[in-house]
Amino acid sequence: MTMPLHQPRAAASALLLLMLAACGGVEAPPESVYAAKSFRADEPRPPCNSRVPQRQALFGDLHVHTSLSNDAWNFDVRSQPDDAYAYAFGAAISLPLGSDYRGRKVRIDRPLDFAAVTDHAEFFGEQAVCQDAQAAGYDSAFCDVMRSGEGRAPQLVMQIMSPFSRRKQAVCGEDGADCALRSEQTWEHIIAAAERWNDVSEDCERTAFIAYEYSSFRMGSNLHRNVIFRNSTVLARPVSYLDAHREWDLWRILKEQCLDGNTGCDVLAIPHNSNISNGRMFAVDYPGAWGTDRQAERARLRQQLEPVVEIMQHKGDSECRNGLQGVLGPVDELCDFERFENLAFERFVGEGEQVGPCYGGPLADWVPHLGPNCLDRKSYARYALVEGLKEQQRLGVNPFKFGLSGSTDTHNAIAGGVQEADYPGHLGNGDSSALQRVRFSEENPGNAYNNPGGLIGVWAEENSRDAIFDALQRREVFGTSGPRITPRFFGGWGFDAAICDQADPAVAAYEEGVPMGSDLPAPAGDAPVFLVAAAADAGSARFPGTPLQRLQVIKGWADEEGNHHQRVFDVAGNAANGADVDPLTCAPRGEGYAQLCTVWRDPQFNSAEHAVYYLRAVENPSCRYSARQCLQLPGSERPADCIQPVFSAVIQERAWSSPIWYTPSGPG
Repeated sequence: MTMPLHQPRAAASALLLLMLAACGGVEAPPESVYAAKSFRADEPRPPCNSRVPQRQALFGDLHVHTSLSNDAWNFDVRSQPDDAYAYAFGAAISLPLGSDYRGRKVRIDRPLDFAAVTDHAEFFGEQAVCQDAQAAGYDSAFCDVMRSGEGRAPQLVMQIMSPFSRRKQAVCGEDGADCALRSEQTWEHIIAAAERWNDVSEDCERTAFIAYEYSSFRMGSNLHRNVIFRNSTVLARPVSYLDAHREWDLWRILKEQCLDGNTGCDVLAIPHNSNISNGRMFAVDYPGAWGTDRQAERARLRQQLEPVVEIMQHKGDSECRNGLQGVLGPVDELCDFERFENLAFERFVGEGEQVGPCYGGPLADWVPHLGPNCLDRKSYARYALVEGLKEQQRLGVNPFKFGLSGSTDTHNAIAGGVQEADYPGHLGNGDSSALQRVRFSEENPGNAYNNPGGLIGVWAEENSRDAIFDALQRREVFGTSGPRITPRFFGGWGFDAAICDQADPAVAAYEEGVPMGSDLPAPAGDAPVFLVAAAADAGSARFPGTPLQRLQVIKGWADEEGNHHQRVFDVAGNAANGADVDPLTCAPRGEGYAQLCTVWRDPQFNSAEHAVYYLRAVENPSCRYSARQCLQLPGSERPADCIQPVFSAVIQERAWSSPIWYTPSGPG
């Protein structure tokens, strides 16, 4: 049985182990080594041939790993950044199968509009050392582990878990110079691939961003961020967890060395997988920032650097969860979608025990966790949005004012490979066979607790770096669980009910209101009015799309006692349309909607109450990938998990818009 880690003895023992990870470490480099530099002379580019003033929906994936990530390499993935971009934009690439590193061929069903390779920056240098037999650190014990084939070896995990972590002298040299040089070379390789694939012609067929992942697993809680740059002026070296142990140090370095450097460098970070963060991703704490002025300053820094949060990827849905303490309102049955964290609870919580609340005492920031092993509303985006309303009233700034997005987190370099019908896995030989992918067992790293992941959508005038990055910064973004659903969400005070009958409702909506990601304008009516619309994914020649079932508006607010309130309003479509799937074939049955549009007024509006609203567009039921692949296995080969799956065989895919915020006028 796992001892609850908030008990002093267990916490002290775990903290001692984490401190030992710093032994023999290299001092962090001066922050000046990150100073931004241009890797290409940016020339004026022609306008895109396809430019839409009312903005068009573009789909992408901003969370993609290749063999430059050590965990992918150790699962036998050999695809490089060029391969990831090739797949994203329509070409076939190879994946491992057994002893053959390139034994499978895969191709996306539809090219993406944009993508970013986001390899883990923590071991760029170390991995290059450990793969070079001529390097001084090649024979170190750390390199033996890194080459072991164990994708998530404890010695490697400890490096991104310890709050005192440093690079190993035995690998990098006493001054760390060997790892530093090789890290910069790997970074330049990533930059060069993005530059090759980014289309700067007037055709604007594809956009490739320069990016990486900052992978903090501090104290056993997921605090990962993908760092995305606007253009080819970027940091000279990526800031990793081994260099900056706290997220606000990452933000500060990005601001000082990029945004404030007068070089043209622009950057943002996208957090992901708050569902396995033990309530720490959206913790309301400001260690080292004493007083409301300092706290407000840090909150502004977070809002500036993190305008978007990823709430859907292969490690689950981070929107919401039923049964959390301090959340009031009716049960939201769609909050039981892709609960990846349940596997962690099975592993790290004693058999027969209930998952308890996360410790929230004065030393909560220093309590280690063996892994995700507690529940907290601050692990989920919906409740972080509500927590942000409370901080807005306390500090005058909302640290959790973010848009909603999705991506894959593929470790197979298959950017945008989200199709349930032919999902090939995400982790090399960790899930290269259907038999591995359909089992709900931690013995398989790529087990059925994983899912294909999601996509990020943006509303942008054109498919270019500047237009897409602008959309990210203004939060006019949306996420999907995979399908290319296109939601539109506008707020105002007087939309006419007939706006949905117009050829393009967005024309009037931009003139009369504000889009997703915005604040409602000053009150000009009794209650806010929202234009709520979405178009279903039409699908591709290989795989037809699934119709929409309904549109929902989710509203959140907090009461004076600190409780969170949620309401889910069905505003268009029909939840009882009778649509389902044939369990013997996964064939869909029943009618749905190609498009839905309505004007909705909040019937429970309180003008004195801070509130946040967002749209959720829900498809008709369809088969989960694991159910489809169970059917493809011969009956005699189907494991027990095909007969009694842990997750439902039937899912309802969805899309989420970014929120719209209401702030009362006057004090507070």
